[in-house]
Amino acid sequence: MKLFVTVLGLIFVLEAIPYVLFPEGMQRWLARIGQMPAGALRATGLFALALGLLLCYLTQRTGLFP
Repeated sequence: MKLFVTVLGLIFVLEAIPYVLFPEGMQRWLARIGQMPAGALRATGLFALALGLLLCYLTQRTGLFP
């Protein structure tokens, strides 16, 4: 549970960095995302989900990251 909460905190920190450093750029970027079709957003989300799961698997189950 301690690791989970630590990772969750790190996610919040990493997600906040663009909003703190580039607030106007993030507004423009989010406006563009709002205009994207739902299918494109779903495909992007699925890709990010698969990439995240792959990274978790590689770090936990292989010797690639000692």
